[in-house]
Amino acid sequence: MAEMLPFPGKLNLGVRAHDFGPGPADHLAERIAAAGFGCVQLALNKAIAGLQLEAGDLTPSLAREIGDAFRRHGVKIAVLGCYINPIHPEMRTRARLLEFFVDHLRIARDFGCGLVALESGSVNADYSPNPANQGSLAFHELLVSLEWVLAAAEAADVTVGLEAVVGHTVSSATTMKRVLKTLGSRHLKVVLDPVNLLSTSLAPQHQRMLAEAVDLLGADISVVHAKDFILTDGVLQTRPAGHGQLGYGPILEFIRHQAPGLPVLLEEATEATAPGCARFLNQRFEEIIL
Repeated sequence: MAEMLPFPGKLNLGVRAHDFGPGPADHLAERIAAAGFGCVQLALNKAIAGLQLEAGDLTPSLAREIGDAFRRHGVKIAVLGCYINPIHPEMRTRARLLEFFVDHLRIARDFGCGLVALESGSVNADYSPNPANQGSLAFHELLVSLEWVLAAAEAADVTVGLEAVVGHTVSSATTMKRVLKTLGSRHLKVVLDPVNLLSTSLAPQHQRMLAEAVDLLGADISVVHAKDFILTDGVLQTRPAGHGQLGYGPILEFIRHQAPGLPVLLEEATEATAPGCARFLNQRFEEIIL
């Protein structure tokens, strides 16, 4: 008898909660569920109205209150987004940011979540690209920061999700693989956003790059971000899924055959456009199954 897939014929689709917000947690979860989505990435200060949390502010009671609101509406918090700069050039600021991230790790289970995500940072305080981001010093400083937060993740038995972005310290699937091998922690996984791996010069090769990323990182991918891109007059611009030029084949094949039920979270999609993006992705997924 064939094994039953968790989401036969369909993707496990979700959204970033702040793309439907900000708003009160219960109202936000209700609207996300009504739009047909079963999971979210939750960035607290962006999504929940009235929150301006800093290091030391996050409490188990607040986490349970927000988590309960999403649970009541059947929406899983798949990812807590805490997109700090882990190599911020000012050391006291970096320490506060890392402590804020660790707060999320310690309390993630109270939200009903086991994954907290971040990007790899920039040597510029404003997170803008800098050639030094691809240098050995930036890479070393990232490893030091990740080692520190991974100790907290291991203590809490939760996972750190690292996302690669062109122009950041981890700018490619190859560099991501190097981080994973160097740190060797089962508490470090990958948040894969295919479009974030692209630049103007790399966009024409995106199908090959995506296939390589899946081949290199597949066993460690915990979440996929789904958006699209267009390349017009040498300028790359992001778009909602299905409104651009991205070939989704390699990632959908990977999900179908190796990772059924993997959360796929829409980006660049509003409350109005997200259902159409979901229909597009599920149609492409069904084509692969057929």
